[in-house]
Amino acid sequence: HLTSKSDVYSFGVVLLEMLTGRRSMDKNRPNGEHNLVEWARPHLGERRCFYRLIDPRLEGHFSIKGAQKAAQLAARCLSRDPKVRPLMSEVVEALKPLINLKDMACSSYNFQAFQAERRSASFSARSSRASQPQGLRNRPARTLSHGAHDSPYMLSPKPNSKQ
Repeated sequence: HLTSKSDVYSFGVVLLEMLTGRRSMDKNRPNGEHNLVEWARPHLGERRCFYRLIDPRLEGHFSIKGAQKAAQLAARCLSRDPKVRPLMSEVVEALKPLINLKDMACSSYNFQAFQAERRSASFSARSSRASQPQGLRNRPARTLSHGAHDSPYMLSPKPNSKQ
């Protein structure tokens, strides 16, 4: 049964995809991360876990307050109780001021500390990179800003595709 509240939920999923750079369903992710909403829901309200949600390909080029407010809005849109979800007009009003925020994460001490932690955690994963298919190893780094129409999904592996 589709309603305006189910549309708001769907928008919350899209907003979460934008924040995380992940697909809503991805069977290539580890167990517990296949469903984006279920994986992200516990982190949406936690300020300590906030940076874990953000697409690492953004490399700090985002407003911390804007991303936090977008994550809070996504949490409201994704509420299990449709009555608690905002109206779409409220979603639009909540998003309008976010475009003007200038507090870039790359200049934040907390973000830099998180990035250092992420790098040290991924250091051990680099050795397993040698087992990646040759085509993936030689691709350029993914960014969300290198072209006006580039999508973070363009370079993502397609499910069940042979590369």
